[in-house]
Amino acid sequence: MSSAHNTQVLLDSRPRGWPTEANFRIVETPIPEPGEGELLVRVHWLSLDPYMRGRMNDGKSYAAKVELGEVMIGGAVGEVVRSNNPAFKEGDFLVGSFGWQEYALSKGNGVMKVDPARAPLSAYLGAVGMPGITAYIGLLDIGAPKAGETVVVSAASGAVGCVVGQIAKMRGCRAVGIAGGAAKCALVMGEFGFDACIDYKAGNLRGDLKTATPKGIDCLFENVGGEIFDTLLGRMNPFARIAVCGLIAQYNSAPYPMQNIGSVLINRIKMQGFIVSDDMSRWPPALKELGGLVATGKLKYRETVANGLAAAPAAFISLLKGGNFGKQLVKLT
Repeated sequence: MSSAHNTQVLLDSRPRGWPTEANFRIVETPIPEPGEGELLVRVHWLSLDPYMRGRMNDGKSYAAKVELGEVMIGGAVGEVVRSNNPAFKEGDFLVGSFGWQEYALSKGNGVMKVDPARAPLSAYLGAVGMPGITAYIGLLDIGAPKAGETVVVSAASGAVGCVVGQIAKMRGCRAVGIAGGAAKCALVMGEFGFDACIDYKAGNLRGDLKTATPKGIDCLFENVGGEIFDTLLGRMNPFARIAVCGLIAQYNSAPYPMQNIGSVLINRIKMQGFIVSDDMSRWPPALKELGGLVATGKLKYRETVANGLAAAPAAFISLLKGGNFGKQLVKLT
């Protein structure tokens, strides 16, 4: 092993508004020994995701909060370095909720073996992992896009949004993204192949949206909430569908007063929130298709990488403020 200790990032205090690095505490503990039926995993890549902000709160949510003094929750890819479980051997690579730490114990529940020869290990936390499956399920199961329709996705340069737009294009739709800044919009239209991208920071969201969606919006994949979501509601077509994946604009501040929510009634819009783990039976077919698309180069993705576990808090805060391009990761090895 590379070190005699296990570095961990704990939740030290609950944020009020935007989180700061002071909400986290980095500690060093002994590397744990696996017990009967357990395995020890050395984390190679840690995923940082917007949902983690909700887990830092004390209120009720769809999933358990992180308690003060506990290791921050998080998906990761790691390598089995010791195993007392016959289902796993040393050298196996796994995806699991191993948290913000260098080493994690597992009994093998809720983990998935992955093949580094099929896709880079980091991709199993992005396009061929939870974000990719989130895009796949939200768009196809709730958005149900049809060829010729207009699909709009907010946070289009992110790990989820970029996959949504590319799948929409594969289904014969017009894909329109919303992102913050000219560089992100260039990435969305260039590398990811969207038909249009609106820079919400340019100050002309309503006008640019009208130009980019001349026939209105048939399907919206919503990641942001707030003023952007409210503006998009004003462009929805009758019987449009909205998949509500996230509301990142509202995670650290008071909710934005929705002025166009009446569009849901007027246009008979189908709007549904979802959590990617609601139906795990959808994961295998989604992973099979996404893995094949990445392996053949048909599905593009981008990564923003922070190096070392100590960089995780700052990288997470940057993610919440839109500082990442594509998937935000932390490389531990």
